[in-house]
Amino acid sequence: MKTLSLTALLLTGCATILPTPVTQPQSEVPADFLDIATLVPQAQVRMAYLGSNNFVGTKVDGYEANKCYLQQSAAQALVQVQQAAEAKGYTLWIFDCYRPQRAVNHFMRWAGDLNDTATKARYYPNLDKDKLVGEYIAEKSGHSRGSTIDLTLAAKDNSGNWRPIDMGSAFDMFDPISNVGAAGISAAQQANRQLLEDLMQAAGFKVYSMEWWHFTHQPPVYTDRYFDFIVQ
Repeated sequence: MKTLSLTALLLTGCATILPTPVTQPQSEVPADFLDIATLVPQAQVRMAYLGSNNFVGTKVDGYEANKCYLQQSAAQALVQVQQAAEAKGYTLWIFDCYRPQRAVNHFMRWAGDLNDTATKARYYPNLDKDKLVGEYIAEKSGHSRGSTIDLTLAAKDNSGNWRPIDMGSAFDMFDPISNVGAAGISAAQQANRQLLEDLMQAAGFKVYSMEWWHFTHQPPVYTDRYFDFIVQ
């Protein structure tokens, strides 16, 4: 669930002020954002912030439907990933895609309330809450630009139901064990992470080193615009 901080100054011998990132409030889905279900209906979309089973502990602002939107280039690349996963007996299990700016604002409010530690044991057992802002939570997110996705692979269990495979740590576990190449996980868990990364990388996605589930399609189409339409 990585959200990336913005740099206000570019040092080139003297400080140059960069343009202010634009948050785009709107009610309509932009024309170049696609609902993944229309392209890869086989993917298991399980938007983590639509319910209360997440690190905030409640439904997050801006999520009103279990839908995954991505900017067109990233969405079309994900079709390739799904096809490659299917060829190996897997499907994609999606936790989050486009994220409204109002959801990021909700994260920041939660992070600022240091008295609310109800989800600590499950999501950040080895970190104090005030250490989450920065590498894990920030005021602007690449998800809000539409090219970033959080996901894993799923395989069918003995009953024929899709279940996420073992990656050695849960989605949104804010801990070094979630880092790419983390120590302390089994060879099988590491192999599962590597398989996901290989499939994503082949389609033009780059993993974020702190979180095995977090990928951004390269190059992002939007670099300084952050959308805020509701997922509905």
